[in-house]
Amino acid sequence: MTQHLSAFLIQLIIIIITSRVFGYFFKKMGQPTVMGEILAGIFLGPSILGSIFPVYLQAIFPPGSLDTMRILSQIGLILFMFVVGMELDLDILRTKARTAVTISNASIVIPFSLGVCLAYFLHDYYAPKDVPFYAFALFMGIAMSITAFPVLARIIRERALRDKRIEAIAMTSAALNDVTGWVALAFVIAIIKAHSFSGSVYTLLATVAYMLGMVFIVRPLMNKLAKAQENSFVKQSTVAIIFIVMLLSSLCTELIGVHALFGAFMAGVIMPQQWHFRQIVTDKVEDVALILLLPLFFVITGLRTHINAVNTPTLWAVTLLIIFVAVLGKLGGSALAAKLTGENNYNSLSIGALMNTRGLMELVILNIGYDLNILSQEIFTMMVIMALVTTFMTSPLLNLLDKAYNKKA
Repeated sequence: MTQHLSAFLIQLIIIIITSRVFGYFFKKMGQPTVMGEILAGIFLGPSILGSIFPVYLQAIFPPGSLDTMRILSQIGLILFMFVVGMELDLDILRTKARTAVTISNASIVIPFSLGVCLAYFLHDYYAPKDVPFYAFALFMGIAMSITAFPVLARIIRERALRDKRIEAIAMTSAALNDVTGWVALAFVIAIIKAHSFSGSVYTLLATVAYMLGMVFIVRPLMNKLAKAQENSFVKQSTVAIIFIVMLLSSLCTELIGVHALFGAFMAGVIMPQQWHFRQIVTDKVEDVALILLLPLFFVITGLRTHINAVNTPTLWAVTLLIIFVAVLGKLGGSALAAKLTGENNYNSLSIGALMNTRGLMELVILNIGYDLNILSQEIFTMMVIMALVTTFMTSPLLNLLDKAYNKKA
């Protein structure tokens, strides 16, 4: 037991130090910190360090030692998705102009459709055996549709965009995209786990009933609790109630057959918007989730990612095709929708570039697909590369647009 704990503590120290170092240098490069943390996970895995020093993987991350890391990484993801839900301002979503709604819908429908079309050509060659086409196609469609709202928010915050209209539209569109995308993912997982459309009816109905209960029963109760403590300090008992609601919500969706992460996300969404200590709670959760637990998820992802497995011209051509379809659907679809609503070329392309950010949210979805055995090792790795490329290109694209349209002095 002591030896097992010592080994895990060594892993944790290595992971946190590597994540912070990578995050620091990527921030200096003008990239979001999370990009460095994601690449830190891949660096520690078989793609880079494990390829150079094969003995290192067996010594530091032997397969039998990863169970504890997986459980803690899932707790970190639950906390993270709770924070993502809390960061969504539903009042803003209700009042924003139709531009954001149009862009959000386009940024889901167009990438989803292209993802399903792409799955048609990839299924026979790269999908795991016994995975039906509909399951593979639905998941590829969802994976192409997600925008990383937290990463996008951090990019906007760090860049301090001069045009606040672009910022407002992009943030609102991404928030709507998050809500729609995760609800759609919940239904897709329900269908896939039931192994048929007809067999998923119970799960779908249970999911709808759960969501209605969260909105019309749990949320009013939380509002009453918020009003009762409106003028008092944050109590540990209140924080405990928040965590219990989050965990029960995650448990419900896990038992329903969707995913615990969707429950955590919904718990964050229904938290009272006027809660004066909402930000305090978020900060408390973020410190633990982002610094201590989330890097574990990046390493689990890195250990699953074998970039050296994409080792033929054909596989790299497929990877480039996936990246092209992803950018065409997300950036192109969002920019086109923005243009059709009356935005100028600069605004439309900037919004498209921001909506093309996938980052951590994409990795969460890809890991769900991998755990459900919908994605093969090859497709998983290709999609991880796509997530990295589309996120990494956001800041350079915005700089290029600023330069092309003379937006900076």
